[in-house]
Amino acid sequence: MSDWLSPEEWIAVWLSLKVALTAMAASLIPGIAVALLLERGRFWGRQALDVLVHLPLVLPPVVVGYALLLSFGRRGPVGSFLSEEFGIVFSFRWTGAALACAIMGFPLLVRAIRLSVEAVDHKLEDAAGTLGAGPVWVFFVVTLPLILPGIVVGMILCFAKAMGEFGATITFVSNIPGETQTIPSAIYTLTQVPGGEGGALRLTLVSVIISIGALWISEWLARRVRRRLLA
Repeated sequence: MSDWLSPEEWIAVWLSLKVALTAMAASLIPGIAVALLLERGRFWGRQALDVLVHLPLVLPPVVVGYALLLSFGRRGPVGSFLSEEFGIVFSFRWTGAALACAIMGFPLLVRAIRLSVEAVDHKLEDAAGTLGAGPVWVFFVVTLPLILPGIVVGMILCFAKAMGEFGATITFVSNIPGETQTIPSAIYTLTQVPGGEGGALRLTLVSVIISIGALWISEWLARRVRRRLLA
């Protein structure tokens, strides 16, 4: 594939994979926590949290990207604090692209895990509790294995969303080759220049192959987890 793609296209592919994997990994633990909180928590503001989590699904991605630019940009309240205190900069960096993709994919991750949590039989958890297991032990021994298929599905959905994200990333971190230019951004750029149709087509095919591979891995992992749970 290295001979098929140009060096610039190859960089866009690797950058997309890095951004998507980082977004997925960063969203995993918060996603599990929020899914459990929304499904089983009873507290004031629960509905507001639910709306906030799912807001990126209904907002235009450009709006999400602009909100990130206002808050996490160098002049934004969060961005200036992180830059001055810790030297962390998100705007116009690949880490900013990962942040934007994580926010856009987070609702899909939470929703998949939440459905799995909803399907857990509480009697199994109660039985473990009566045998002397504490809440933390019950979660790791009983609840977590039961919701693992949902976690796998949520991770793949988050990854796929991150791979295809365009509006939020290009608004927040722009379209800088080698730094923030992911596959969607590169395809957009190639369609705007004469003779770029071939490169756009190649990157489109790569994107389709990666997406199909991610779905296949998701189904394979989910099947293996179910077999282990039923064994």
